[in-house]
Formats: sequence, C-alpha cells, structure tokens
Amino acid sequence: MAVKIKLKRLGKIRSPHYRIVVADSRTRRDGRAIEEIGLYHPVQNPSRIEVDSDRAQYWLSVGAQPTEPVLAILKLTGDWQKYKGEPAPAPLLVAEPKADKRALFEAAAKDTADEPKGEAITPKAKKADKAEKKADDAEATAPAESTEA
Repeated sequence: MAVKIKLKRLGKIRSPHYRIVVADSRTRRDGRAIEEIGLYHPVQNPSRIEVDSDRAQYWLSVGAQPTEPVLAILKLTGDWQKYKGEPAPAPLLVAEPKADKRALFEAAAKDTADEPKGEAITPKAKKADKAEKKADDAEATAPAESTEA
C-alpha cells in the first residue's frame, strides 16, 4: 500500500483550514485518513503551522511520501531537514498573544478617571443671550446709518 502525507481541507469557502494527514494514496483528498499529524491555517497572519514532529519522522522513515505542499510545510518546520540529516532552518514566526480584554478595559477606565468631571469649558449660549446679541448688533448698525444721511 502506497502511503502519502497530504493536506485534508476543512473550513468554509474563503477560509480554508487544513489538517496534515497520513492516508492511502488512492483515497480522495478529504477521505479517510490513517492518522492526523498536524494543522495548517494559511489565512492567519502569520500562518499557523503545527506538526507532530515525532509522528512525521516515523511516517517518513517507513516510506510515506509527502505531497508538494506538505513537503514545503515540513521544510518550514525543519522536519524534512531532520529526516534528511541537514541543518535546521530559522524558527517560524509566532503570532503575538492577544491582549486581555479585561486589562484593556481597566486601562481605559483609569485613563478616563483623570479627566475633569465639571461642566464643559465653554458654556452653551442661551436663547436669551442670542436675542440680546442681535439687538446690540442692530443698535450698533442703526446709528451709523443715521449719521451718514
């Protein structure tokens, strides 16, 4: 029986997720697998790649052939180089852990506690003030017109 290490596709239409599986070469892409040895999520930034190195080494040693995409993944993780006896590549990028939402909320609450709690700096003009201002403007323009005539 010819055994392959290949990707099994999961996920929705535009958000693919893959499992790295060991399966008979005659099975279909998403068919029955002998064993699952890893994950590959290409949509995340950086891509999430997890491979059970011991199991990958075992299956490679008993003759399982990786497909081209899996071979590229194994080269990134260093499992292929370990199998071939070559030097290991640079380590993979790891996503930064997300900040705790509770800590973010408490920090924002602390920042707003320092702000003044009094009234607004510039008070709103009231309707009576607007009427007085219009009357003052009318008086100021009226005498200037009478002196010219």
